[in-house]
Amino acid sequence: MSKKSKEQDNNIITNRKAFHDYFLEEHFEAGIALEGWEVKALRAGRIQIKESHILVKSGEVFLFGAYITPLPSASTHVIADPSRTRKLLLHRNEISKLIGAAERDGYTLVPVNLYWKNGYVKVNLAIAKGKKAFDKRASEKDRDWARQKERLMKIH
Repeated sequence: MSKKSKEQDNNIITNRKAFHDYFLEEHFEAGIALEGWEVKALRAGRIQIKESHILVKSGEVFLFGAYITPLPSASTHVIADPSRTRKLLLHRNEISKLIGAAERDGYTLVPVNLYWKNGYVKVNLAIAKGKKAFDKRASEKDRDWARQKERLMKIH
């Protein structure tokens, strides 16, 4: 009998809206400063980053708008703030690159996904340029054509 390898999915959540609304150019990996109840909620998959964004303030990088729903079994002595600002942990040279990119016209910083790496929660963030309506239609048209090609190749 052959053993099936258990491939772990370390992905917690992916911001699919970021792929639709932005051209993602350069990616960075950052740690995130979390409290204990937040880590437990992430293990349960209770996070939403669709409307979140990243800001650079006074040489530090923060994640705004990420909503982590506290578990009902959370500790009674901890006051859970589900939408608090969370600090991202990056090297100084990466922060300087992000500061330069965020100040350019039309560029923003968006969280792409959250995942587990060696027991820690990591954020994949990207320097992104906003798409116009015609760009969104063009990318949707390309995606539909690729899907149609796959169907045609499967038939023949």
